Amino acid sequence: MEMNIPNILTSLRVILIPVIAIVFYMDFDYARQVAAVLFLLTAITDALDGYLARKWDQMSKFGAFLDPVADKLAVAIALLLVLQADPRVAIGVPIGIIIGREITISALREWMAELGKRATVAVSIVGKLKTIAQMTAIVALMFEMDIWFIPTYELGFIALYVAAALTLWSMMSYLKAAWPELKE
Repeated sequence: MEMNIPNILTSLRVILIPVIAIVFYMDFDYARQVAAVLFLLTAITDALDGYLARKWDQMSKFGAFLDPVADKLAVAIALLLVLQADPRVAIGVPIGIIIGREITISALREWMAELGKRATVAVSIVGKLKTIAQMTAIVALMFEMDIWFIPTYELGFIALYVAAALTLWSMMSYLKAAWPELKE
């Protein structure tokens, strides 16, 4: 396994997951805000590692495996932290939709890959928009405090619902694309 910069960034994302959870629960002023900034760092490395791997032609089997695992783990853990901090149904339902979709689509992609048809369920623009809304929601909900006059938590709440809607839309698109194989 070659440890190039894209793979190092992906590995860093995995390492940051427990750090984010620990910091989130620490008893010091601004612990949640520090955890939110650390999560933002994982979101940036998520965008950067794939970009650099393609640009520098440093794609690897290790990166292809670990990148989606790191993404799903970081998002699921962060969403569970948010839910634990605010266990209302209004937070739990969109979080359940997002985590459920991630599991469903990961399984669908794996199954389609076994059939040699992984490209049928490749990442779409809706999936990319979902990721942006999701990352924005998580950072804002974890950060919680207003920034100047900006109601961060409320914006995160709205972004969470946008992410959940895009999640359902993208899941339906992937399932529609895979339907010919699913109905056999």
